[in-house]
Formats: sequence, C-alpha cells, structure tokens
Amino acid sequence: MKTVLVIGGGGREHAIVDALSRSSQVSKIYCAPGNAGIGGQAENVPLKDTDVQGLKAFAIEHNVDLTVVGPEAALAAGIVDEFRAAGLRIFGHTKAATAIESSKEFAKKLMAKYGIPTASYRSFSDYDEALAYVAARPFPAVLKYDGLAAGKGVVIAQDLEEAKQALAYMLLDKTFGDGRVVVEDFLTGPEFSFLCFVDGDSVYPMPLSQDHKRAFDGDKGPNTGGMGAYTGLPFITPEDREFAYQEIMCKAASAMVSEGLPLSGVLYGGLMKTPQGIKVIEFNARFGDPETEVVLPLLRSDIFDIFDGVASGRPVSDPEWSDEVTLGVVLASKGYPGHYDKGFAIDNLDKVDAKVYHMGTAVREGRLVTNGGRVLMVVCRGKDLSLARSEVYKEIEKIGCDNLFYRKDIAHLAF
Repeated sequence: MKTVLVIGGGGREHAIVDALSRSSQVSKIYCAPGNAGIGGQAENVPLKDTDVQGLKAFAIEHNVDLTVVGPEAALAAGIVDEFRAAGLRIFGHTKAATAIESSKEFAKKLMAKYGIPTASYRSFSDYDEALAYVAARPFPAVLKYDGLAAGKGVVIAQDLEEAKQALAYMLLDKTFGDGRVVVEDFLTGPEFSFLCFVDGDSVYPMPLSQDHKRAFDGDKGPNTGGMGAYTGLPFITPEDREFAYQEIMCKAASAMVSEGLPLSGVLYGGLMKTPQGIKVIEFNARFGDPETEVVLPLLRSDIFDIFDGVASGRPVSDPEWSDEVTLGVVLASKGYPGHYDKGFAIDNLDKVDAKVYHMGTAVREGRLVTNGGRVLMVVCRGKDLSLARSEVYKEIEKIGCDNLFYRKDIAHLAF
C-alpha cells in the first residue's frame, strides 16, 4: 500500500485528496498544509507549499511513495527538480517547464513558433511604451502581467483610463514583482477549460469544463479565482473538442518536448471558441481551481495509477470517465475578492447531501470557521445540468453561515 503527499491547501487539493482516497492502492495521505475539510480524509502537515526543503525532508522521513503538487507557486519554486534530485517520485512539472504558465511571453512565443492558435500580442517592460501602444489601438485591451499573479494578473481594459491604472499597477507599482506586460488583441466568444494529464508527448484528456471568474451574477463585478464551474458544455461540439485536443493540447505538449522542456503533470488550456475558431487565452501548468472540483469526481479510473505513471514516465491506460455531468458553486466570504473578515462559524455541513470541498476553512475552539476568501465549494452530479444545478442550490440552502455569498447563475451560458 502506498503513502501519498499532496502539496497545497485549497479546494483543488481537497478534490485531489478525495480522488486519491478512492484508490485501493493508497493507505495513507498527507496534505501540506491542508485545511479543515482535507483533515477529514488526510493528515494535515503544517508546512507551506513553497517550503521545498521542509517538504523534501518530510517526504524522506515518512517514506512517501508519491508526491502530487497542486499550486503553481510550488512548481515555480522548483519543488519537482529538488524532489527528483533526491530520488523522490513527484507528479508535476520542472521549474523550467512551468514557464508555460509563469511567463506569458514564453507561452506566446511558443505558440507563435509552433502554430498554436492564439491572439496576436506585443510585450513591454516600459510603462510609457506600453501606454502609447495601447492608446493607439482599439479597446477593449487585454493586459497580462508576465509572471505568476495568483489568477489576478489579467485586466481587460475598456478604456484608456482603465488601461493607465492597470499598467501603472503592473509596471510602476510592481504589484506582482518586477516583470513585463503582454498586450493582446481582444477575442470574443465563450471561454472553457481543457485539462489534460501530460507526460512528454502523451496527452490524456479530462472532461471539458467552464468556470465563472466574475464575483456576481450576470458575470458582473471584479475578477476572482473562480466562483463556480461545471462540465458538459453544450456549446462545444465533438469537432471543437477534437481540434482543441489535437491542434492545441497535443501540439503544446510536443512543442515543450522539442524545446527540451517536457511536461510531466497537468496542462491546463484556457481556451475560447471565437468566430474564427478555438484559440488559446492562456496555459497553466497545473490543475485549475475550481475546475478540478467538478472534473475529478467524474473519474472512474484509479487516479494513483495516473499520477504514478506520469511521475515515473511509464505509459498510462486511457483514463475512464463517467458520462454524467457536474456543477459546483463556490461560497465566498462577503467582500471577496477585496477585504473580507475571517472566523465566522459554519454550521450544518453534515446535513449536506453533496460533495463539499473546503477552500478556506479552519477549526477554532472545536468549531468550523471561515478562513479565506473562497470558503467552500458544493458540487453535485447528474445525468444533465439542470438536475445537477437544482440539486446544488437545494443543498447550499442547508449551510448556515452569516458571512458567505455565492452566485445563483452558475452554468447560465449552458441554459
């Protein structure tokens, strides 16, 4: 029986731990740092996800057979390189390969070189040059910080004033650090997420999903890390999916091999179905959040086999997936993604007949309390989206907490 360490402490990691707990091969799961909900299925370890040396020492001391990395920060900190150098098996990309997410400019150059469809762009490190370029072009303008920004480094500026603020934020204030800004053409169409397990040239697709970035109903309000997600996208045809798989996901994996930077974890394609065809908005080098929480519950195969196969470079059997669909709604602290308070009691979770993934929770004096911006995600499955949707909202009403809000229109594009 195997011992697994999962790195991270949010809803994505809870979904990974939940999937691992269904494996007949796994006897012990650790999660660092984990959260209050994860603690019900794994042993939480009080180590930060970027404490590479501490995590390596823990894995050696506790005879961990496999480590699975959740957050991009751990990948960018070089955890995979460090673990492999110590002879430890780990699912995730090397620091160099993580550039497909950690540098927008690297990703754009890769796509241009290998003919992967995306918006045309230019990149800048100088504020005045960037502003002059944006001012001379039509709005909206897509401005992306060229680095990791925890999902908050993209601004779609509707006018020059908004562009000035965003460029100052990224280039003058250096909010996310010292970096460049990529200015892209604005594309229109529905966005969707395509997650694949990738090992070099081998690409194993997961069900397509769509998340909802805006805080409020009708896609209004500020961008967040995601307020809900669902699978079973009616606007994507089988031909669309095949194009996205062959011409984007497989091509990107092969391109990284050609560049001497093979992937060995999850490749996330943030894609858009434009009037000119499917194009890449962004690549991420790990499981998406909240997409993971609606995708992994559909996996019929043993996820340990997949993680272990990719981590050791051996062929994996094509994963099997349920033909049901899922829909998940995030419950967030009032005020998120701006200032919010923590420590509000959460009641009645034991009465909820659905998967409840914890994103930002803690236990204080024996009570479950809010401990983050995004707090919980409730996920239901069904043979169609309307069934899954009505179930989710029915179950959410059972949860008692004075400081949570959620969107009432998840999957509105599908209806």
